[in-house]
Amino acid sequence: MNVVSAQEWEAARAALLVREKAHTRARDALAAERRRMPWLLVEKDYAFDGSSGRVSLLELFEGRRQLVVYRAFFEPGVHGWPDHACTGCSLMADQVADVVHLHARDTTFAYASRAPQPDIARLKARMGWTMPWFTLTDDFDADFGVDEWHGTNVFLRDGDRVFRTYFVNARGDEALGSTWSYLDLTPLGRQEDWEDSPEGVVQTPAYAWWNWHDAY
Repeated sequence: MNVVSAQEWEAARAALLVREKAHTRARDALAAERRRMPWLLVEKDYAFDGSSGRVSLLELFEGRRQLVVYRAFFEPGVHGWPDHACTGCSLMADQVADVVHLHARDTTFAYASRAPQPDIARLKARMGWTMPWFTLTDDFDADFGVDEWHGTNVFLRDGDRVFRTYFVNARGDEALGSTWSYLDLTPLGRQEDWEDSPEGVVQTPAYAWWNWHDAY
């Protein structure tokens, strides 16, 4: 334990703040590189069961341009079944912000698991989770690297064509959950005018689009 005077504490904080700001700038630069990742056309048809019936990958977008899908492990054979999803995926679910803020940036967010819809509905009610949560019905998990471990895939829609633009798993997505963290994974980003984004991305002034979650 290192106990110091107020002046020494402020000096130590100021020194650390220099490195923290450098870390923030480096994170912004990495997100800018991510927005310039090449795209991979999704050529297979994928189907999911939702609370209102079966939907395609294209329909998961709900008309928005971007889609973020987190593969959560909730199914027979997973620790916690049938009362809980896996502990790690559940911890991450507890962190997910209200998805309406993502919707305001033309981005849809969803969870996907192998569990049937009645089990997913029961789990969401028990845990107080509100994000859309779909049932995998085909090889989506194997094709997108999430058949054995959790992971987050990002897609972009251009008309009726769907592209995979990014993927992160393991420790790379353990800190996700905030609106900003998800938008920083996407090819359009936060869509604020301070960002270094590819030409053609429509941007608005920072803070201008922020709103209460019940006022969009």
